[in-house]
Amino acid sequence: MKTGQIRQSLSGFYDVYADGKLYRTRARGNFRKRGLTPLVGDQVEFDAPTQQEGYILKLLARQTELVRPPVANVDLAIVVTATTTQEFSTNLLDRQLVALEVAGIHSVIYMAKTDLLSDTEYAARQALATAYEAIGYQVIMARTAFDATALTAVKKALAGHVAVVMGQTGAGKSTLLNHLQPGLDLATGEISQALNRGKHTTRKVSLIEIADGLVADTPGFSSYEVFDIPATELTHFFPEFVRLSVDCKYRGCVHINEPKCAVKAALANGAILQSRYDNYLQFYETIKNKKVIYNKKK
Repeated sequence: MKTGQIRQSLSGFYDVYADGKLYRTRARGNFRKRGLTPLVGDQVEFDAPTQQEGYILKLLARQTELVRPPVANVDLAIVVTATTTQEFSTNLLDRQLVALEVAGIHSVIYMAKTDLLSDTEYAARQALATAYEAIGYQVIMARTAFDATALTAVKKALAGHVAVVMGQTGAGKSTLLNHLQPGLDLATGEISQALNRGKHTTRKVSLIEIADGLVADTPGFSSYEVFDIPATELTHFFPEFVRLSVDCKYRGCVHINEPKCAVKAALANGAILQSRYDNYLQFYETIKNKKVIYNKKK
């Protein structure tokens, strides 16, 4: 029996990487009865007399699990954010960051299309990047598109991780990957097609070796609308709110109507971003209203 990592799934077959080789396997018949589905990224125990014939015997414990894309053990997301005025949205960026915080996945923000900005626009994005760095997020940004220093920073971030690349359509996700590893050509064509497909999914999911890490060839989180958490827990996924909340008068403060709230005090003092707080309020109301509708239906 061997231990390895699923690198690709396609039509019921799973390619497992172990000892420097790929083994084509299937899942044991009782997996379906037990409600178990192997995912790309899973660490598994398997038996394979040859590289073309094997069976997965056991799924090892997962650290993380995503639905879109269906990948296990992802521990990093590169959030590609288009910075042009027409495309940039702090709301979308914060939705992605919160979704990743909920999933327990570390985020790195990559500011794309900076070469299309005026000097004034670039300075504004730079100031925002500094604010996100103060929150605790790594932000990679350069005046020139795909600057060598920026690419080096992305490679360093990817090394040793299982990652997804996410962001709005047209943000430059597949182009970034091609700059990170020239010669991907065919793979990036597949990535681009998958990334631009929106809600449609492909039956093939793969992990591609890039910059000493592994990157899923399908998009991360095609929808950011639903956070599967109670509204009262949303504050736990805004790192700056978590740090400030220890000074709130009331335990369990959700930073909306409570008196002597440290988060609202920091907002008034300009210590936290107005856009982050506004987005927090919107997400809170969205989650709260969905829960009310759900409960009524029940």
